[in-house]
Amino acid sequence: MFNDATTGSCQGQDFRACPSAPGRVADFLLIQQRRLVLPDGSTIDGFTVPPGTAPGTPVGDWQSVARECVDITALNPPPSPGEVFRYFQTLPLPQLPTQQQPPGNALVGLPVVFYTDGPTTQTFTVDIRGFSVDIVATASGFAWHTGDGTTLTSTDPGAPYPDHTVSHDYRTGTYSASLTTTWSGTFSVDGGASADVPGTTTTDGPPVTFAVLQAAPVLTNPYD
Repeated sequence: MFNDATTGSCQGQDFRACPSAPGRVADFLLIQQRRLVLPDGSTIDGFTVPPGTAPGTPVGDWQSVARECVDITALNPPPSPGEVFRYFQTLPLPQLPTQQQPPGNALVGLPVVFYTDGPTTQTFTVDIRGFSVDIVATASGFAWHTGDGTTLTSTDPGAPYPDHTVSHDYRTGTYSASLTTTWSGTFSVDGGASADVPGTTTTDGPPVTFAVLQAAPVLTNPYD
């Protein structure tokens, strides 16, 4: 507590002008207390209690204890990793689209290449109980649902041919493929040191539908 008993204000300064210290928060408070009925029906100071009053009931008037600057840092601690994770799960993260090659219809015997061209890193600043929290979300896992019951996983967003890393062979038919992205994150509070968000979240991108056709050989006369 920080108090000037002579003037009734903090350190002899104006009302509510509490001293500051690095990493601490002080506020000028009027501290009061009031009696509560104990389990045995009495109060701590023997105040007369009406018969039958339930334990925990406040009785009597409020009493002023002090008017002083109080260190209230512990009443509003910095956001915990778990608290940040709850915010992380609600961020508007991108729903990454699925791109495929060849575009349009595909052919049996030729693998379909998958990749995404959406943003794989996003930065957000959120207010958590008055603290400015910077969160950097990074796409750390990719699950490609091919539409035929297969799921391909990768730690990269893929790439177009010929640098592709994700591809799949199909039989004849029509398929809808989509991408589920897993997001990891780091955070910092009021510009402090960075720490890992203790958990991940996912987003589902829009599906892409295409047909896989069987190519039929056709004999031609090269002299025609």
